[in-house]
Amino acid sequence: MNKSKTTFWKRPWVRFLIIFTVQVAAFLIMALLMDNVQLDSALTAVVVVIVIGVLNAVLWPILSYILVPFAVLTLGLVSLLLNGLMVWLAALIVPGFSVNDNFWTAFWLSLGMTAVNMILSSLLTIDDDTSWNRNQIKRRMKRMHKPEETDVPGIFFLEIDGLGKPILEKAIKEGYMPNIASWLESGSHVLTGWQTDTSSQTSASQAGILHGNNSEIPAFRWYDKASRQIIASSDTKILPEIEKEHSDGNGLLANDGASRGNLLSGDAKYVMTTASTITDPKKFHTSDFQAFFANPYNAARTLLQFIGDIIEEKREYRWARKNNIQPILDKHHRGGIYPLIRATMVVLMMNLNIYTLLGDLFSGKLSAYATFVGYDEIAHHSGILDPGAFKVLHKLDKNFGRLASAIADAPRPYHLVVLSDHGQTGGATFLQRYGKSLQDFVQELMSEETAVGGEMTTDEGNNNLTVLLSDIMQNEKSGITKSAAKQVHKQVVKSKRIPTDEKPPEKKDGEAEHPDVYALASGNLGLISFTKWPERMTLEEINEAFPAVISGLAQHEGIGFVMVRSEQNGPVVIGANGIYYLDDDRIEGENPLALFGPHAADHLRRTDSFRNCPDILVNSFYDPEKDEGCAFEELIGFHGGLGGTQTQPFILHPAELPVDGELVGAASVYHLAKGWLNALQNGAAS
Repeated sequence: MNKSKTTFWKRPWVRFLIIFTVQVAAFLIMALLMDNVQLDSALTAVVVVIVIGVLNAVLWPILSYILVPFAVLTLGLVSLLLNGLMVWLAALIVPGFSVNDNFWTAFWLSLGMTAVNMILSSLLTIDDDTSWNRNQIKRRMKRMHKPEETDVPGIFFLEIDGLGKPILEKAIKEGYMPNIASWLESGSHVLTGWQTDTSSQTSASQAGILHGNNSEIPAFRWYDKASRQIIASSDTKILPEIEKEHSDGNGLLANDGASRGNLLSGDAKYVMTTASTITDPKKFHTSDFQAFFANPYNAARTLLQFIGDIIEEKREYRWARKNNIQPILDKHHRGGIYPLIRATMVVLMMNLNIYTLLGDLFSGKLSAYATFVGYDEIAHHSGILDPGAFKVLHKLDKNFGRLASAIADAPRPYHLVVLSDHGQTGGATFLQRYGKSLQDFVQELMSEETAVGGEMTTDEGNNNLTVLLSDIMQNEKSGITKSAAKQVHKQVVKSKRIPTDEKPPEKKDGEAEHPDVYALASGNLGLISFTKWPERMTLEEINEAFPAVISGLAQHEGIGFVMVRSEQNGPVVIGANGIYYLDDDRIEGENPLALFGPHAADHLRRTDSFRNCPDILVNSFYDPEKDEGCAFEELIGFHGGLGGTQTQPFILHPAELPVDGELVGAASVYHLAKGWLNALQNGAAS
């Protein structure tokens, strides 16, 4: 009996009638609320909704072809104006319905209908993507790609950026992720943890996961002595070279794969907002962000959700300040452009990724990898257990459920693998705790003549938004749209927060002047490099030239350990009360790595072997009782080094795709996932 009822309510014509009824109800509600709207009967409301649907079907494709490129930059405003136009035209056509010849009345009526539609659909638990929207995507992909039916399964990898396994388990336990909970309870999926390398951040992790090689990436940002420049691993000008150095052509997505919203491509042919391939003409850059806004409902819904998320951020910040939630960032870091960046990451990028993945699914692509950055963005600024961050996990879970339900209509079977590239650890920042930045502290340990420079802000949200705008600029055919994107891009770049005491380098003989020392931050990982020495300095050289530095850093209560290379003893890890000699695992005094995981020494040995390893590698303290450390940049949820849940990501995988043994390092995830794909293609798994 229950099975019969479930089947009945999922029938397309039944769902169509329900959704149509909701749309009529939304129209009636708005007509009653707006004085300038005249409607003579409920039957007229039914006719109006039908006429609007016909107008959308006939006129929208023509108008959107001309105007929708601008919708990308206005986050759907142009599309909303077109929605208003459809309602206004309906008022001219349908007797008994008028908006007093006022276009703006029609505009607000269409926007209100969307808002009420969203509320009613949510209350009735109607997933609109399983009906009209999904069918639109399916028809579009069938027309464009003509996919062939096959029994060979594909895999979609869904990355939740910055989510540690313990935090995922807490979110599941508290009911934020019911779909994932049901997968685990049914036994269809298994949750497995893995451990990051020394650098627990996206560029190192995705290089390992997508290409099987993340060597020579010591942090998010580092000073390269060979080229005498600071390398930011999210820089779209540098990333193509980083990918070239780490790819052997057999990346995770090399065989008919798609990369969506990632830092690196995994050698995928099909890419969208993938930072490493923005300027690569050999890649197929999808125009799906335009197709997304060509859907009249998508535009209105996304803009309403976008505005709602900005309001939510303002409300959450006021609540946190009122209730003295600690730690908390100041207005400088949660004001300005930040609410817009957050809404872009939480709403726009998530919706674009899901829409594009549905297209990948219906076109029959063998694999896809997509990064969802909303949780990471909020956790950085609000904390890893923040209710707002958990709400994003709930939204992601709902969207993953949509993908899972769409598999039945795909031309091939699919497995969904949910994973993270790293976690986050929480705690007040180094500056909040001690009243000075790492750069300031290093300066105190130097002589007055020694200048210390640094960059203490990662700005991942700005970087992600820059990638989206760059993708538009590089691949948009409309010159006007390109120009508009460039102007928005300039404003984003201008908004990047640079410490007030940091001056731009002066030019001399065509080469930038560098300070004597760089102190760079990557979460709770600090990288100190001495620019006057062309090669990596040894412990003995540092002690001779700067005698207060090593001991001063190691003794500071905010620092867990420092790693340097000794000419006599090789790489050594120095803590406040002990030394670990990495070459022979010899320990003097207390083990400075005792709190940083069983593989900490192996990770550091590997980092020490990098040609671009800094002169001094600094890691903050970690307190296991409080489960906190401190970032060297102004982020209260952080990742980048060792200590806590930042090093504890996860893989939620189908039970029939096994994990054998311990997964240590991002490259191990590549070998696991690539093995799954190869086995499925060869018929060894199903």
